[in-house]
Amino acid sequence: MSAEILTILMFCTLMASIALGHPLAITLAAVATLFGLIDNGGNIEGLFDLFVNNAWGLEQNYVLVAIPLFIFMAQILDRSKVSEGLFDALYIVLGGLRGGLGMAVIVVSTVFAATTGIIGASVVAMGLMAGPALLRRGYDRGLASGIICSSGTLGILIPPSIMLVVYGGLTGMKETSVGNLFAGAILPGLLLSGLYLGYVAIRCAINPSLGPPIPAEDRTATVAEKVMMTAKSFVPPFGLILTVMGTILAGVATPTEAAALGCLGAIVLAIANKKFNVEVLKSSCEATLRTTAMIMLLFVGGKLFSVVFLSMGGGDVVADLLLGMDVNDYVILAIMMAVVFMMGMFIDWAAILLVVVPIFTPIASDLGFDPLWFAMLVCVNLQTSFLTPPFGYALFYFKGVAPPEYTMGDIYRGIIPFVIIQVVGLALMVTFPEIITYLPSVFFGGG
Repeated sequence: MSAEILTILMFCTLMASIALGHPLAITLAAVATLFGLIDNGGNIEGLFDLFVNNAWGLEQNYVLVAIPLFIFMAQILDRSKVSEGLFDALYIVLGGLRGGLGMAVIVVSTVFAATTGIIGASVVAMGLMAGPALLRRGYDRGLASGIICSSGTLGILIPPSIMLVVYGGLTGMKETSVGNLFAGAILPGLLLSGLYLGYVAIRCAINPSLGPPIPAEDRTATVAEKVMMTAKSFVPPFGLILTVMGTILAGVATPTEAAALGCLGAIVLAIANKKFNVEVLKSSCEATLRTTAMIMLLFVGGKLFSVVFLSMGGGDVVADLLLGMDVNDYVILAIMMAVVFMMGMFIDWAAILLVVVPIFTPIASDLGFDPLWFAMLVCVNLQTSFLTPPFGYALFYFKGVAPPEYTMGDIYRGIIPFVIIQVVGLALMVTFPEIITYLPSVFFGGG
């Protein structure tokens, strides 16, 4: 059977299995086994050797040790309620502006994203804190839903991000090392956060009923009190961000070492907030174990899928198809981004990375694209996968904790403008590559 036919059948089988609701990691491994045996003529021993060698090589990747450490840090911070104090302060500081409370949610989510890197924690925390508050203050339910879901997804992009650690571990390239990816993600993350803020400010300026200011009697604090409230709540998480990111960008520590330092810092913050005890430690460890096991199982399944796909010539088929098109290089880039976007509607981000990175990265290199720039475009694109129906995880996280007044219709309606903003942000990064490459060139001389 030709490589072209095998490639088509393999992808169709994968999509059909996912549509039937089978577990993704098991589906990837099962499809890899089926087509691996078809490709090698039923040589079970040879396929087993291929799987064992690649799975063992994956588990030996030292960079991936950072994953459970960053997850543990996020779990401790989620239980230490660091974000609550910052939200309470910004509630007073920005609440007097049209859309100010919504903008406070975006600012808090941005800071929280830089300390957790886990979407579920960010969206759930904001949903519990801000969902009822926005509703109480008369905010449009669609706008409120869009604000919480979109800003909560910044955690997958703004470092320290699990997705960036995974990407760096997959490529093994100097240009896309975890340090370079962390540096390259800072400005894109802040750009998207700024675009969200601008959108909320403009919408509420045009139509104040969408996000009315809080009454004057609820914001009686003096300027000095506002400054003190903000500083007191902002300094601890910002100090943790500097501890983790500063050591990486300064070259003092590897991402794995910085993650361990971040765990220590998170425990110190939890102790300072009087939220640290045996039960918190136990539940954080259990959640870390479950999440890490899920991610690593996906890694193994995705690795088996990609190695079979590439060994049977699937990568060459896709490369020949795209590179053989008589179109501008950026049209091919747009096609690859569209594929990632569409896959994000149905498949988990980790599985998408494990499938597309081995296929698209060589194509991007053949087109002469900067590997770091291309990697960040993929990661920014994947952030939308948490927002796009039918399987946008952020939408269901929020619905699970939101007051009953928020319907799925409100949530779907609310995220559409923010998905468009994501696409606009992606277009800006294509047009101005320095948004991605500037900071890596400053810190590491790359990009």
